[in-house]
Amino acid sequence: DSDLSMRTLSTPSPALIFPPNSPGFQNGRGSSTSSSSVTGETVAMVHSPPPTRLTHPLIRLASKHQKEQANIDRLPDHSIIQIFSFLPTNQLCRCARVCRRWYNIAWDPRLWRTIRLTGETINVDRALKVLTRRLCQDTPNVCLMLETVIVSGCRRLTDRGLYTIAQCCPELRRLEVSGCYNISNEAVFDVVSLCPNLEHLDVSGCSKVTCISLTREASIKLSPLHGKQISIRYLDMTDCFVLEDEGLHTIAAHCTQLTHLYLRRCVRITDEGLRYLMIYCTSIKELSVSDCRFVSDFGMREVAKLESRLRYLSIAHCGRITDVGIRYIAKYCSKLRYLNARGCEGITDHGVEYLAKNCTKLKSLDIGKCPLVSDTGLEFLALNCFNLKRLSLKSCESITGQGLQIVAANCFDLQMLNVQDCDVSVDALRFVKRHCKRCIIEHTNPAFF
Repeated sequence: DSDLSMRTLSTPSPALIFPPNSPGFQNGRGSSTSSSSVTGETVAMVHSPPPTRLTHPLIRLASKHQKEQANIDRLPDHSIIQIFSFLPTNQLCRCARVCRRWYNIAWDPRLWRTIRLTGETINVDRALKVLTRRLCQDTPNVCLMLETVIVSGCRRLTDRGLYTIAQCCPELRRLEVSGCYNISNEAVFDVVSLCPNLEHLDVSGCSKVTCISLTREASIKLSPLHGKQISIRYLDMTDCFVLEDEGLHTIAAHCTQLTHLYLRRCVRITDEGLRYLMIYCTSIKELSVSDCRFVSDFGMREVAKLESRLRYLSIAHCGRITDVGIRYIAKYCSKLRYLNARGCEGITDHGVEYLAKNCTKLKSLDIGKCPLVSDTGLEFLALNCFNLKRLSLKSCESITGQGLQIVAANCFDLQMLNVQDCDVSVDALRFVKRHCKRCIIEHTNPAFF
């Protein structure tokens, strides 16, 4: 035991995640969210390994006699590890305080490939510091097993917390910090510079992030430092509304391996930014520029250069995109599977016709709030896109029951149909239900059940 106590330092308390006086902390059950303490601040604490016997008053043994062994203690270590693998970080820390055996099992490296923390009041910088220090005890200053860190919604996360991760976790592959609006370009620079294996980065809602690069002078040097490339393949910058074309140019120049890029509500992006993107990132499979109001048909001409590699495209509420832009996409991106064009009021039946005839493998289409699309466009869809599974026609004023019946008679695999605020009869809805038995219909007709 003496050797063990020298080797094992201490375990972070659940107070890393819960304030000491929160209900989840008092009753021992835990919760995925935290509440504020008396001081309004969650404090990180460290405790020594618990004694061998179960002495905590909240621990109930299977038998009436304290000396009898609990049922769970009869399980082998590998079974308990399997059970612990389903627990979030805060609950795993709590289990480590039950007894010495659970302490050793809870800190098995196989259970610490992921750290997941949530909550607006959690002192996440301190929590990450204590957790990484404990995980680094067998390999000083380096945590080799940690591959995923998810701290979405932790508004108190700062650059200091991300710097801790960057310094201690060189094997990091996935980082999600969505909604952490205190994160800046400097913190992102530290992570991508010190974590060469990072492939998945979610900085959605981090409004201060305007660039991702390997050089601090990103606006001056567009070429990667010493020819190095950032290995990021998945990048979500939704709601990074300060991002401009020059920042996107820098991102594209450093992240040439991108396959998934989401720029929803990056309202300053224009067609010029998409041109930069297509110069460097030729492997993109999924792209979203929803609500980027300055993106037009010229931007779609650039996106069409992805050709058959593009499978997912979202241009919702891009009011400057018309049939011309749709023709570019349909002509060159024949393997497109998903298209969201909701709110693109310049799209007509002609655009839908060209799309249906060229992208015959289309599975999901959203053309809601496109008032110029009528039953004629639906007929082209029905006669060409037999694999269609999801179709949204919400608020399409020119759609009638006749168009729906043509779709239902040809697209038997339809699973979701949205006709809310459309002038369609009950008989048409019943016809769809009869021919597409697995279809879920979203409607606003009170007479149809």
